[in-house]
Amino acid sequence: MAGDPENGTRREVDDKECIYYDGYWIRYYSPPDDTLTARKRLIDHLTRRTFHHTEPGINTPGDNLDAARAAYDQETDPARKRVNAAMLAGALFNRATDIFTSVVSLAEKGVEISPTNELMRQCGRCFKEALELGKQVKHYSGEEGIDELWGEPLKAFTMPIASFYESRYVKISQAMRDIDRIANALADVFSGNEGYNDFAQNVYEYAASAKEEAETMRSDKVIFHVWPRFVASGERLVGYRPKRAAQTSVISKQREIEEQRLISDARNLISYLSGARVPMPKSTHDFIERCAAFKAWHDIPLAAGS
Repeated sequence: MAGDPENGTRREVDDKECIYYDGYWIRYYSPPDDTLTARKRLIDHLTRRTFHHTEPGINTPGDNLDAARAAYDQETDPARKRVNAAMLAGALFNRATDIFTSVVSLAEKGVEISPTNELMRQCGRCFKEALELGKQVKHYSGEEGIDELWGEPLKAFTMPIASFYESRYVKISQAMRDIDRIANALADVFSGNEGYNDFAQNVYEYAASAKEEAETMRSDKVIFHVWPRFVASGERLVGYRPKRAAQTSVISKQREIEEQRLISDARNLISYLSGARVPMPKSTHDFIERCAAFKAWHDIPLAAGS
């Protein structure tokens, strides 16, 4: 929009140094010096984070790469082959980090390793193949694939660290956008409904705390204030009960159950986004569509006595 700052603009916002990307001011962190040791530390962190946010059982040790590949090649059932692909991707990820750890260890002992060295080329090939197979890996919730995360270790391996940090701000801004879209859709469902007069405030407080959690590194001491706000606001959201007469009919009670389910699912999806710090377009789109359908059903007046 006209008048918006350029992407990459930095300034102090709400007493914190921020950087602007695609409509959002995001907490800024200076990138470390671009050394092999710093790059290894970053890749290790990104690899652990990827496994943390994806389906269980796929963190295959790198020394099991051959067995993982053989199982993947031999499997014919599509559903099982997808899981084998995820396990193979995990093995490739770990093999790449094993190689890079060895390279860094040699460098720290004074051994020069050229970027064109076979070890470095093999490391890059493992990351690239893992990225391709990672398209079949699901988020641990089962909501959708989350291949955005699988590209990050490869980027950290191939890009200058400062450029990698810039790419992360772009992804965080996209996650924040999805959080806002979900919050707006949820608030709209209950706008004007009996007993939900202050509900939107709870929704937007949780969305704000989720965006703050998404922008904050766990190593930053401010997390001791950010994380409690995030958790507490989520608990308030799912604990919200409308201020209206007790529901007695079967239909009205069913509506209340469905209301609580929708709110709980929104809280969970927003937490997935703030934790992964990447967009989840399919899950966001599906939830917004669900909200529209729920609102249409919810707005139908109950018959007398219902």
